[in-house]
Amino acid sequence: MAIKSAILLAFATSVILVLVTSIDAGDIAIYWGQNSDEGTLAETCATRNYDFVNLAFLPTFGNGQTPMINLAGHCDPYSNGCTNLSSDIKSCQAQGIKVILSLGGGAGSYYLASSDDARHVATYLWNNFLGGQSASRPFGDAILDGIDFDIEGGTNQHWDDLAKYLSGYSQRSKKVYLTAAPQCPFPDAWVGGALKTGLFDYVWVQFYNNPQCQYTDGDITNLEQAWKQWTTDVPATKIFLGLPASPEAAGSGFIPVSDLTSQVLPAIKGSVMYGGVMLWSKYYDDQTGYSSAIRNDV
Repeated sequence: MAIKSAILLAFATSVILVLVTSIDAGDIAIYWGQNSDEGTLAETCATRNYDFVNLAFLPTFGNGQTPMINLAGHCDPYSNGCTNLSSDIKSCQAQGIKVILSLGGGAGSYYLASSDDARHVATYLWNNFLGGQSASRPFGDAILDGIDFDIEGGTNQHWDDLAKYLSGYSQRSKKVYLTAAPQCPFPDAWVGGALKTGLFDYVWVQFYNNPQCQYTDGDITNLEQAWKQWTTDVPATKIFLGLPASPEAAGSGFIPVSDLTSQVLPAIKGSVMYGGVMLWSKYYDDQTGYSSAIRNDV
Protein backbone atom coordinates (compact mmCIF):
# COMPACT_ATOMS: atom_id res chain seq x y z
CA MET A 1 0.00 0.00 0.00
CA ALA A 2 2.85 2.38 0.83
CA ILE A 3 4.37 1.85 -2.63
CA LYS A 4 0.99 2.43 -4.28
CA SER A 5 0.46 5.63 -2.30
CA ALA A 6 3.91 6.87 -3.23
CA ILE A 7 3.21 6.22 -6.91
CA LEU A 8 -0.11 8.05 -6.70
CA LEU A 9 1.53 10.96 -4.91
CA ALA A 10 4.28 11.17 -7.53
CA PHE A 11 1.68 11.08 -10.30
CA ALA A 12 -0.41 13.82 -8.67
CA THR A 13 2.68 15.97 -8.19
CA SER A 14 3.66 15.59 -11.83
CA VAL A 15 0.14 16.53 -12.96
CA ILE A 16 0.24 19.65 -10.78
CA LEU A 17 3.65 20.59 -12.18
CA VAL A 18 2.37 20.21 -15.73
CA LEU A 19 -0.67 22.35 -14.96
CA VAL A 20 1.39 25.06 -13.27
CA THR A 21 3.88 25.08 -16.15
CA SER A 22 1.14 25.36 -18.76
CA ILE A 23 -0.59 28.14 -16.85
CA ASP A 24 2.67 30.07 -16.47
CA ALA A 25 3.79 29.60 -20.07
CA GLY A 26 3.61 32.66 -22.26
CA ASP A 27 3.27 32.99 -26.02
CA ILE A 28 5.41 34.69 -28.66
CA ALA A 29 3.92 36.95 -31.32
CA ILE A 30 5.90 37.98 -34.41
CA TYR A 31 5.45 40.51 -37.19
CA TRP A 32 6.08 39.15 -40.69
CA GLY A 33 5.79 40.78 -44.09
CA GLN A 34 8.13 43.75 -44.34
CA ASN A 35 11.30 42.07 -45.59
CA SER A 36 11.49 39.58 -48.45
CA ASP A 37 14.62 38.02 -46.89
CA GLU A 38 12.76 36.74 -43.82
CA GLY A 39 11.48 33.52 -45.42
CA THR A 40 7.96 32.54 -46.34
CA LEU A 41 4.99 32.61 -44.04
CA ALA A 42 4.89 28.81 -44.07
CA GLU A 43 8.57 28.66 -43.06
CA THR A 44 7.91 31.19 -40.31
CA CYS A 45 5.23 29.02 -38.77
CA ALA A 46 7.22 25.83 -39.29
CA THR A 47 9.81 27.06 -36.78
CA ARG A 48 7.15 26.48 -34.07
CA ASN A 49 8.61 29.47 -32.22
CA TYR A 50 5.52 31.64 -32.65
CA ASP A 51 1.91 31.46 -31.45
CA PHE A 52 0.73 34.56 -33.33
CA VAL A 53 1.87 35.94 -36.68
CA ASN A 54 0.88 39.50 -37.57
CA LEU A 55 0.86 40.10 -41.32
CA ALA A 56 2.36 43.57 -41.81
CA PHE A 57 0.70 45.69 -43.11
CA LEU A 58 -2.53 47.06 -44.52
CA PRO A 59 -1.18 50.64 -44.60
CA THR A 60 -3.73 52.22 -46.93
CA PHE A 61 -7.40 52.45 -45.93
CA GLY A 62 -10.06 54.79 -44.59
CA ASN A 63 -11.44 58.15 -45.73
CA GLY A 64 -12.65 56.66 -49.00
CA GLN A 65 -9.27 55.27 -50.07
CA THR A 66 -9.10 51.92 -51.83
CA PRO A 67 -7.55 49.61 -49.18
CA MET A 68 -4.24 48.05 -50.23
CA ILE A 69 -1.93 45.65 -48.44
CA ASN A 70 1.86 46.00 -48.57
CA LEU A 71 3.92 42.89 -47.86
CA ALA A 72 7.16 44.35 -49.25
CA GLY A 73 8.77 41.88 -51.67
CA HIS A 74 6.74 38.85 -50.62
CA CYS A 75 3.98 39.36 -53.19
CA ASP A 76 2.42 41.94 -55.49
CA PRO A 77 -1.12 42.84 -54.41
CA TYR A 78 -1.66 44.95 -57.53
CA SER A 79 -1.52 41.84 -59.73
CA ASN A 80 -3.51 39.77 -57.20
CA GLY A 81 -0.25 37.99 -56.42
CA CYS A 82 -0.83 37.56 -52.69
CA THR A 83 -3.56 34.93 -53.11
CA ASN A 84 -0.73 32.38 -53.09
CA LEU A 85 -0.43 33.04 -49.35
CA SER A 86 -3.73 31.24 -48.79
CA SER A 87 -2.11 27.82 -48.38
CA ASP A 88 0.59 29.23 -46.08
CA ILE A 89 -2.05 30.85 -43.86
CA LYS A 90 -3.97 27.58 -43.62
CA SER A 91 -0.74 25.71 -42.85
CA CYS A 92 -0.04 28.06 -39.94
CA GLN A 93 -3.58 27.74 -38.61
CA ALA A 94 -3.42 23.94 -38.83
CA GLN A 95 -0.52 24.14 -36.35
CA GLY A 96 -2.63 26.19 -33.93
CA ILE A 97 -0.98 29.50 -34.86
CA LYS A 98 -3.26 32.52 -35.14
CA VAL A 99 -2.68 34.63 -38.26
CA ILE A 100 -3.74 38.26 -37.93
CA LEU A 101 -3.80 41.18 -40.38
CA SER A 102 -2.05 44.25 -38.98
CA LEU A 103 -3.51 47.65 -39.88
CA GLY A 104 -1.36 50.75 -40.11
CA GLY A 105 2.34 50.63 -39.36
CA GLY A 106 4.87 53.42 -39.10
CA ALA A 107 4.51 54.55 -42.70
CA GLY A 108 1.10 54.59 -44.32
CA SER A 109 -1.88 56.57 -45.50
CA TYR A 110 -4.69 55.80 -43.11
CA TYR A 111 -7.25 57.43 -40.87
CA LEU A 112 -10.94 57.09 -40.13
CA ALA A 113 -13.01 60.12 -41.06
CA SER A 114 -16.17 59.15 -39.14
CA SER A 115 -18.00 56.33 -37.41
CA ASP A 116 -19.60 55.51 -40.74
CA ASP A 117 -16.15 55.34 -42.33
CA ALA A 118 -15.11 52.90 -39.59
CA ARG A 119 -18.16 50.78 -40.39
CA HIS A 120 -17.23 50.70 -44.09
CA VAL A 121 -13.65 49.66 -43.24
CA ALA A 122 -14.91 46.93 -40.90
CA THR A 123 -17.22 45.62 -43.64
CA TYR A 124 -14.31 45.60 -46.09
CA LEU A 125 -12.07 43.70 -43.64
CA TRP A 126 -14.81 41.18 -42.90
CA ASN A 127 -15.56 40.48 -46.55
CA ASN A 128 -11.97 40.46 -47.80
CA PHE A 129 -9.92 38.94 -44.98
CA LEU A 130 -12.26 37.40 -42.41
CA GLY A 131 -15.39 35.28 -42.67
CA GLY A 132 -17.28 37.26 -45.30
CA GLN A 133 -17.31 36.97 -49.06
CA SER A 134 -15.78 39.07 -51.83
CA ALA A 135 -14.71 38.50 -55.42
CA SER A 136 -11.34 40.10 -54.70
CA ARG A 137 -9.98 38.57 -51.49
CA PRO A 138 -6.24 39.45 -51.38
CA PHE A 139 -5.36 36.19 -49.59
CA GLY A 140 -7.82 34.02 -51.47
CA ASP A 141 -10.19 31.84 -49.45
CA ALA A 142 -8.05 31.80 -46.30
CA ILE A 143 -9.91 33.21 -43.31
CA LEU A 144 -7.66 35.17 -40.98
CA ASP A 145 -8.09 34.96 -37.21
CA GLY A 146 -8.32 38.65 -36.50
CA ILE A 147 -7.20 42.24 -36.95
CA ASP A 148 -4.28 44.03 -35.31
CA PHE A 149 -4.31 47.80 -34.68
CA ASP A 150 -0.73 49.04 -35.18
CA ILE A 151 -1.83 52.66 -35.44
CA GLU A 152 1.08 55.09 -35.38
CA GLY A 153 -0.27 58.03 -37.37
CA GLY A 154 -3.32 59.76 -38.82
CA THR A 155 -5.70 60.66 -36.00
CA ASN A 156 -6.87 58.98 -32.79
CA GLN A 157 -10.52 59.17 -33.81
CA HIS A 158 -12.99 56.29 -34.44
CA TRP A 159 -10.65 53.37 -33.72
CA ASP A 160 -13.08 52.46 -30.94
CA ASP A 161 -15.86 52.40 -33.56
CA LEU A 162 -13.80 50.12 -35.79
CA ALA A 163 -13.20 47.76 -32.88
CA LYS A 164 -16.91 47.66 -32.07
CA TYR A 165 -17.94 46.94 -35.67
CA LEU A 166 -15.30 44.21 -36.06
CA SER A 167 -16.23 42.67 -32.72
CA GLY A 168 -19.83 42.46 -33.92
CA TYR A 169 -18.79 40.01 -36.62
CA SER A 170 -17.55 37.53 -34.00
CA GLN A 171 -21.12 36.43 -33.39
CA ARG A 172 -21.65 35.36 -37.00
CA SER A 173 -19.16 32.49 -37.10
CA LYS A 174 -15.80 32.03 -35.42
CA LYS A 175 -14.34 34.64 -33.11
CA VAL A 176 -12.63 37.67 -34.63
CA TYR A 177 -9.61 38.35 -32.44
CA LEU A 178 -8.70 42.00 -31.90
CA THR A 179 -5.12 42.92 -31.03
CA ALA A 180 -3.19 46.19 -30.77
CA ALA A 181 0.41 47.41 -30.68
CA PRO A 182 0.39 50.67 -28.68
CA GLN A 183 3.51 52.54 -27.58
CA CYS A 184 4.47 52.08 -23.92
CA PRO A 185 3.83 55.69 -22.76
CA PHE A 186 0.39 55.44 -21.18
CA PRO A 187 -2.18 56.02 -22.52
CA ASP A 188 -1.25 55.44 -26.15
CA ALA A 189 -1.75 58.59 -28.23
CA TRP A 190 -3.49 56.77 -31.07
CA VAL A 191 -5.49 53.80 -29.75
CA GLY A 192 -5.72 54.69 -26.05
CA GLY A 193 -9.43 55.41 -26.41
CA ALA A 194 -10.13 52.26 -28.39
CA LEU A 195 -8.45 50.09 -25.75
CA LYS A 196 -10.94 51.37 -23.16
CA THR A 197 -13.71 49.46 -24.98
CA GLY A 198 -12.48 46.22 -23.43
CA LEU A 199 -12.87 44.52 -26.82
CA PHE A 200 -9.19 43.72 -27.37
CA ASP A 201 -7.92 40.23 -26.71
CA TYR A 202 -4.17 40.75 -26.90
CA VAL A 203 -2.25 43.99 -26.52
CA TRP A 204 1.45 43.85 -27.45
CA VAL A 205 2.86 47.05 -26.01
CA GLN A 206 5.91 48.46 -27.78
CA PHE A 207 8.51 48.79 -25.03
CA TYR A 208 11.04 50.26 -27.46
CA ASN A 209 11.80 53.62 -29.08
CA ASN A 210 10.35 55.10 -25.88
CA PRO A 211 13.17 55.65 -23.34
CA GLN A 212 10.79 56.86 -20.62
CA CYS A 213 9.19 53.41 -20.28
CA GLN A 214 11.70 50.89 -21.59
CA TYR A 215 14.56 48.83 -20.21
CA THR A 216 17.92 50.64 -20.17
CA ASP A 217 21.29 49.07 -19.35
CA GLY A 218 20.32 46.94 -16.39
CA ASP A 219 17.62 49.31 -15.11
CA ILE A 220 14.11 47.82 -15.23
CA THR A 221 12.45 50.58 -13.16
CA ASN A 222 10.79 52.47 -16.03
CA LEU A 223 9.69 49.31 -17.82
CA GLU A 224 8.30 47.74 -14.66
CA GLN A 225 6.32 50.86 -13.73
CA ALA A 226 4.84 51.12 -17.22
CA TRP A 227 4.07 47.39 -17.25
CA LYS A 228 2.13 47.70 -13.99
CA GLN A 229 0.08 50.56 -15.41
CA TRP A 230 -0.73 48.68 -18.62
CA THR A 231 -1.69 45.49 -16.79
CA THR A 232 -3.77 47.40 -14.24
CA ASP A 233 -5.59 49.93 -16.40
CA VAL A 234 -6.22 48.20 -19.75
CA PRO A 235 -9.21 45.80 -19.93
CA ALA A 236 -7.70 43.19 -22.27
CA THR A 237 -7.37 39.42 -22.07
CA LYS A 238 -3.54 39.48 -22.04
CA ILE A 239 -0.76 42.06 -22.26
CA PHE A 240 2.48 41.24 -24.11
CA LEU A 241 5.96 42.71 -23.74
CA GLY A 242 6.79 44.10 -27.20
CA LEU A 243 10.52 44.10 -28.03
CA PRO A 244 12.90 44.46 -30.98
CA ALA A 245 14.40 41.09 -31.93
CA SER A 246 17.81 42.69 -32.55
CA PRO A 247 19.59 45.97 -31.75
CA GLU A 248 19.10 46.97 -35.41
CA ALA A 249 15.32 46.42 -35.28
CA ALA A 250 14.65 49.64 -33.35
CA GLY A 251 16.29 52.89 -32.33
CA SER A 252 16.39 51.81 -28.69
CA GLY A 253 14.93 49.29 -26.28
CA PHE A 254 16.68 46.06 -27.26
CA ILE A 255 17.08 43.75 -24.25
CA PRO A 256 19.90 41.15 -24.31
CA VAL A 257 18.61 37.60 -23.83
CA SER A 258 20.39 37.14 -20.50
CA ASP A 259 18.91 40.37 -19.12
CA LEU A 260 15.42 39.46 -20.35
CA THR A 261 15.43 36.01 -18.80
CA SER A 262 17.17 36.91 -15.52
CA GLN A 263 15.70 40.35 -14.76
CA VAL A 264 12.80 41.47 -16.91
CA LEU A 265 10.62 38.38 -17.28
CA PRO A 266 10.80 37.47 -13.56
CA ALA A 267 9.64 41.02 -12.76
CA ILE A 268 6.56 40.94 -15.00
CA LYS A 269 5.44 37.31 -15.22
CA GLY A 270 3.70 37.47 -11.87
CA SER A 271 0.87 39.49 -13.37
CA VAL A 272 -2.25 37.52 -14.28
CA MET A 273 -2.39 39.75 -17.37
CA TYR A 274 0.97 38.53 -18.64
CA GLY A 275 0.60 36.95 -22.07
CA GLY A 276 4.13 36.66 -23.40
CA VAL A 277 6.48 38.52 -25.71
CA MET A 278 5.92 40.21 -29.09
CA LEU A 279 8.90 40.63 -31.41
CA TRP A 280 9.60 42.99 -34.27
CA SER A 281 10.23 41.32 -36.62
CA LYS A 282 10.77 37.92 -38.28
CA TYR A 283 13.65 39.28 -40.37
CA TYR A 284 15.52 40.55 -37.30
CA ASP A 285 14.69 37.41 -35.35
CA ASP A 286 16.37 35.40 -38.11
CA GLN A 287 19.55 37.44 -37.59
CA THR A 288 19.76 36.83 -33.84
CA GLY A 289 17.78 33.68 -33.05
CA TYR A 290 16.12 35.71 -30.29
CA SER A 291 12.83 33.78 -30.17
CA SER A 292 14.63 30.43 -29.99
CA ALA A 293 16.81 31.72 -27.17
CA ILE A 294 13.90 32.97 -25.04
CA ARG A 295 11.23 30.41 -25.95
CA ASN A 296 11.62 28.26 -22.83
CA ASP A 297 11.62 31.28 -20.51
CA VAL A 298 8.63 33.14 -21.93
